Amino acid sequence: MIPFSPPRIDERTIEEVAAALRSGWITTGPRTKAFEKKLAAYCGVEQVIALNAWTNAAELVLRWAGIGPGDEVIVPAYTYCATANIVMHVGAKPVMVDVKDDFTMDVEAARAAITADTKCIIPVDIGGLPADVPAIMRLAEEARSAFTPDSDVQKLLGRPLVLSDAAHSFGAAIAGKKLGTQADITGFSFHAVKNLTTAEGGALAFNLPSAFDAEAIYRAFNVMSLHGQSKDALAKTQPGAWRYDVTIAGWKCNMTDLQAAIGLIELERYDIETLPRRRAICERYQAAFAGDDRFVPPALADGERQGSYHLYMLRVAQATEAQRDAIIAAIAERGVSVNVHFIPMPMLSYYKELGYAIADYPNTYRHYSREISLPVYFDLTDAQVDEVVKAVKDAAEQVMGA
Repeated sequence: MIPFSPPRIDERTIEEVAAALRSGWITTGPRTKAFEKKLAAYCGVEQVIALNAWTNAAELVLRWAGIGPGDEVIVPAYTYCATANIVMHVGAKPVMVDVKDDFTMDVEAARAAITADTKCIIPVDIGGLPADVPAIMRLAEEARSAFTPDSDVQKLLGRPLVLSDAAHSFGAAIAGKKLGTQADITGFSFHAVKNLTTAEGGALAFNLPSAFDAEAIYRAFNVMSLHGQSKDALAKTQPGAWRYDVTIAGWKCNMTDLQAAIGLIELERYDIETLPRRRAICERYQAAFAGDDRFVPPALADGERQGSYHLYMLRVAQATEAQRDAIIAAIAERGVSVNVHFIPMPMLSYYKELGYAIADYPNTYRHYSREISLPVYFDLTDAQVDEVVKAVKDAAEQVMGA
């Protein structure tokens, strides 16, 4: 069976984790701090904070910005539920909008959704292809005149915050610059299936206007992520530095050195090994499905955007949702694991019960109902890629006919 997306775990990874265990630092410590600095350098920003998951990191952003009941946050209907769940966690309202043919947020739909209560816009990068974040930033600037700030952060910013959900797209680029410098804050995921993993984990890259102090923001997020405690474990090890204070009722979502140990190895070889191999796999798929009008290959890049090759999101051109599901079952019978990204949020019971309806997002449904994500991972061989292609084409013929 060809698996869908196993993590890359080799002897270098194991040795680095073992070294972290032997060091005595298994919570937030020197490896986490080193990982943050290397991430900041990679993304081209002053500060990055590494935390235990994209979800908790992004939720801290909303809480830091003072977003809560009565506020609205614009999100695409086509994304994993975490994007809207964090909005619900703070008591605000997710305002869902449709997506374009490349799966990313429709900027014009977002423009139509902005109100005086819009406090944040969360564009989502799907499959590794960045959303049009520069256009979203321009949209946020246009919203200044109607913006009604409710917190000190909102007053200083003077417009909706743009929080880029780049969970799929670490290492992608817009206009030749790595992600991290386009939105106000960019959130990455290092979950087990992501291109760069720390088993579980996430990070925030800060790129706020010059009125904000990047170092002060980094310190504030450290405090928020450690129950409001004024010092982390590493800081308390300095001679005589045991005393601390708690300044807010914070949360607990710090990254550990065990996670960072994996991340440091992954980051070191990301551009020289991981991305080139993932690109080669996706381009092999692209060549195999190009010109076959039964399929719609995904956009991997365009004139401005370069994806990270996280997913290969193939669509079956004329399939219904039921036919797509039957094709997936037929692919599995041929020994290949595939997936679907994602079930749109308006189709999930929780959001349906809140009144969201997939009929309001026709492009979202049209692409979801035909989508099949094919295996992409470092150790996938060319021969296995060809086996996947054959399984997909044979399954499509079985279900749809020649």
